Amino acid sequence: MSSAWEKFFSAAQTLSAAGPIKQRLAIAYGNHLATLGCDEVPREIREEFASLGSSLSSVPPLRGETSLQASVRKMSDHEASVHALRIINLMGAMVRLQLYPRQPVLRAVNSGDD
Repeated sequence: MSSAWEKFFSAAQTLSAAGPIKQRLAIAYGNHLATLGCDEVPREIREEFASLGSSLSSVPPLRGETSLQASVRKMSDHEASVHALRIINLMGAMVRLQLYPRQPVLRAVNSGDD
């Protein structure tokens, strides 16, 4: 998970830099998260991470661009900021999971000695 954490941290740094939000989102996701496999992130956030990836590759690209670039190009600034916030929230979830690791679920088992 260390590699995933580093990639999310780098993406967050990119999102916090100066520049248009759509440009920062495309760079943050494209340079840091696009190559991250769902199996590399904690199980608890895989569905949201996969959903983010789908959202950022939903538009067919024009000649010379990627589906990420096409998807971000078609977004409003507000939509781009929502996706940027999703990245930050995913990183926050990873931090919480590192601070408070999941505990095994204990179940009562009937021994049959009644």
